[in-house]
Amino acid sequence: MSIIEIDKLTKDYGDNKGIFDLTFEVKEGEVFGYLGPNGAGKTTTIRHLMGFLTPDKGSSQILGMDSRTRSAHIMKDLGYLPGEIAFFDGMKGFEFLNFMSEMKGLTDTSLRDKLVDMFQLDTRGKIRKMSKGMKQKIGIVCAFMHNPKVLILDEPTSGLDPLMQKTFTDLILEEKSKGKTILMSSHSFEEIERTCDRVAIIRQGQLVALENIHDLRKKRRKTYLVSFDSPSSAVEFKSSGNFHILDVNENTVKLSITGNITELIKALDGYNVIDLDTEKSSLEDIFMHYYSNCPN
Repeated sequence: MSIIEIDKLTKDYGDNKGIFDLTFEVKEGEVFGYLGPNGAGKTTTIRHLMGFLTPDKGSSQILGMDSRTRSAHIMKDLGYLPGEIAFFDGMKGFEFLNFMSEMKGLTDTSLRDKLVDMFQLDTRGKIRKMSKGMKQKIGIVCAFMHNPKVLILDEPTSGLDPLMQKTFTDLILEEKSKGKTILMSSHSFEEIERTCDRVAIIRQGQLVALENIHDLRKKRRKTYLVSFDSPSSAVEFKSSGNFHILDVNENTVKLSITGNITELIKALDGYNVIDLDTEKSSLEDIFMHYYSNCPN
């Protein structure tokens, strides 16, 4: 069963800005990653799902209801974290959470209080004096505190430190185990890799890939730094021509590989290798795999 459905959704702002004929669905109980660089159309898509925008053509639905005309009904079962959160800056943290609880008709605040503790959120201070990370925590609590069936999260870990990013990942996996349906846009491939079942990649408002996360992981290029015992060994290894060499710096060779490293390990046999390290490929590397195969 599809919980979120987008069908030929189009919003044309001119100059190739907007989204164009987007079609995809998010199934019940699925964590769905929505990836793309700034300006690709992720937030425009999400604003349509929230009912904030009227499309030029096409449609979007959540729980079988039209996102634009039935948004008030959808919101009862929806948790939303915007990319840019609007607060009443004069309020203290706990005042804002109480206000949002009343808006959502929340009578049992036990989940809200659990989330406050989980994210080590100090709600006593004025919001305007809080860091971006602290404000982001408030947004996360507001999105999850009424135990919604569906969650739409726009760059949810923006501003969070690594410890809180892990806490957020644990929360997503916990919600996933409960059968929640989650659409999450992100710049972090690691975040998406740990939590999502499928991934859509958007480029200039158009869908360029819709992949199972396991298939996407296989296509991800990994970069390795191999340090040999001497510069001559590094040059000899480079000259073998068996790998995509990115750089040679004295006794260190930088190369990239797609898939497993069995062939690399075999090729290194016979050399005196001092060190073997890896660099995480960036999300931009993933984009380029698709973008280079797409017309401008």
